[in-house]
Parts: sequence; C-alpha cells; structure tokens
Amino acid sequence: MLSLALAGKPNAGKSTFYTAATMADVEVGNYPFTTIDANRGVSYARTNCPCLDRDSRCDSDNCQAGKRYVPVDLFDVAGLVPGAHEGRGLGNQFLDQLTDANAILHVVDAAGSTNAEGEPIEVGEHDPVEDISFIEEEMDKWLATIISRNWESIARQSRAPDFDIDEGLAEMLTGIGATEADVARVLRGLDYPEDPREWTDEDRTLLATDIRAETKPQIAVANKADIAPDENIKRLRDATEEVVPATADGELALRRAADAGVIEYDAGDDDFDIVGDISTQQQDGLEQIRDVMGEYGGTGIQNALDTVVYDLLDHMTVYPVEDETHWTDSQGRMLPDAHLLPSESTPLDLAYDVHSDIGDGYIHAIDAREGRRISDDHELSEGDVVKIVSDSS
Repeated sequence: MLSLALAGKPNAGKSTFYTAATMADVEVGNYPFTTIDANRGVSYARTNCPCLDRDSRCDSDNCQAGKRYVPVDLFDVAGLVPGAHEGRGLGNQFLDQLTDANAILHVVDAAGSTNAEGEPIEVGEHDPVEDISFIEEEMDKWLATIISRNWESIARQSRAPDFDIDEGLAEMLTGIGATEADVARVLRGLDYPEDPREWTDEDRTLLATDIRAETKPQIAVANKADIAPDENIKRLRDATEEVVPATADGELALRRAADAGVIEYDAGDDDFDIVGDISTQQQDGLEQIRDVMGEYGGTGIQNALDTVVYDLLDHMTVYPVEDETHWTDSQGRMLPDAHLLPSESTPLDLAYDVHSDIGDGYIHAIDAREGRRISDDHELSEGDVVKIVSDSS
C-alpha cells in the first residue's frame, strides 16, 4: 500500500486534514505539537470504477455509485519548526517518521495565521510563501547529516577491489526509503569524484538534496483557503509547481454532516445536497463551505490525495478478477479488489502485487475488457480489468 505523509509546521491543519481524510478520532488543537506520536490510518484515492461500463454497479464497499475509493496509508507526524534537523521541537522524531513515506503532502497555512514556529497570529500576518521550501530544506540538512555521519564507512568500503558506489550508497540510504535504482538515477545526474575519499561536503549535500527529491516528492496543500486572502493562494501558486487549495475544516464538517444524515456527500464531490433538518446557523456554515467548493471544485482534501497518487507518484488503478466475463472473483463478487501500481506496470507486476505465490506461478494474463490474452510485457492502463492465470491461483 502506498504510504503518504502529512507534514508541515504546527497549527497548519495537518491533524484536521488527517481526521477529515480518515475519519479517525485524533486530537486537534490550536497549539504547537498537538501531535506527538504519528497518527496512522487509511485514507483513499478516488477514481472512476470500471463498473460504470457495466449494466450494474460492483460489490465493493469502496465503490459509491461508480466512485471508486482505493486505500492508501496516511500518517500525520509532529509539526516541524526551524532547526528541526538539529533536534529542535520534535524534529528528529518527525524526520525519522518520514522515512516510510512514498510522498509528502506539505500542509501550508495559506491564511498566514501562524508564524514560523506555528504559533497563532492574526490572519495575514505571516507570509505562507516562506513556508514552501521550509520542509525540503530541513529534510536536505537532515539527510546530509546522516550521509556525512556514515561516510567514513563508505570510504573504508571503497578500498575493496569489487566496491560499487551505487551499492554502497544504496545500502546506507535504505533506511530513508532509497533503493539501489534510486541511487543510480541520482548519481547519473551528478558530477562527483569516483573515489568517495575525495568527496566534499558540497558533494554530499548535493547527493542529499537529489535523494530527497527522488524518494520524497511532495505537493503543497494550501490549507485554510476558506479564510486566506486571495493574493496568498495566487502567490503560493506562483512560488511552487503544484499547489492544491483546501479547507480541511470544511471537509471535516461535510464528512460529519454526511455521517449524521444531514447531507448527501461523497469525498471528492464538488457539491452536496442538504437532506436533513438543520438550524439557520448550520445552514449558513454549510453554504460558506459550498462557496469555497464552488471556487476550487471541492474542499481540496480528496483532490490533494488524488494528485499525489495519480500525478505526483504516477500510479494507476488496476482490477484483478478470476472470471473475465463477469468481472468477478471466486465468490461471484464483481470487482472486489483494486490495486495501485506504478505506470508502465505489466500483468506480471500485478500478479506479484496480488500475492507473491501468484507471481511465482504466473502463466499468462487476459484483458477482461477485450476478452483477449495480453503479452507478459504489456503495459497496463488506468481502469484495466485483468485475469491472471497462475498455477497458484
């Protein structure tokens, strides 16, 4: 399962985002370090279910009238403050927890209602653009420290005649989520001495920066868009490539109202219907959320998750079935499972993602939409329905 981390300074709204996206019961407070230990739960990426191409909807609990929700691991860690790489605040704990993340959603207080330390101030008093590069810089310094601390070991290994720098660095960086392939890609783009004993601090810093960018891509979530000055959202969009305006408070209110039967709303919708009895005050609150949704096409919470999974990480959703005619499993359930795979994945990759035994026993695959056998190196696409034929199935 993909693992996504919520990062940002205290009081940016990470815990509210997490609660809205997982509906887990966590502490949300208007003071620094509300989150001490990482909250970890299940959220979902949203896509169109293939059952929309059939006469009836599928049997998955994660499908709502053709809106398919695919599980991802989501965790919210302690807020980051300047100097975190040196241990300020809960810095080292925060950064260590990020090692498991495939990508980071940087939750920024777009309203400028918290200072650099995460302490509440008046709306507009802090420039949120200053927060954009903040996490990347802290992570780069943290990684550079780890690399420098372990460099003597790399230098010693380099004396061996069969030393391979890719393998040596990959072994060192495995703990922060880097693979040998990640290290190889980064080194291809760097100009560095072949002998590790000749590397400078600058060389190691460049390696740390590029490894972070390769293994921990991130987007900015411009939270509190409902109260943020308009120019703040524009300036954030000018400052970084990918920004998703959002209101975590608004999404949480909608989720709770939907659970209470007051509104009809599915995560990621761009509007909602009021179906229950509510007070005038509740009506006003919901209409304010509706105004923000109209401006940004929703509350932004689901959009942020989808952007990370399908765009930033370039994944797709594929559906394994046992009956290629009815798109069902052995119990007759239609499209019960959905798997997130990197783009360019093949049927064999899907087989191993279902189960290692299925992959080991892989024979061939069938495109259930077309009713035809597909090659082992066929590149799968978003929404593909595939039957895996295996001697272990």
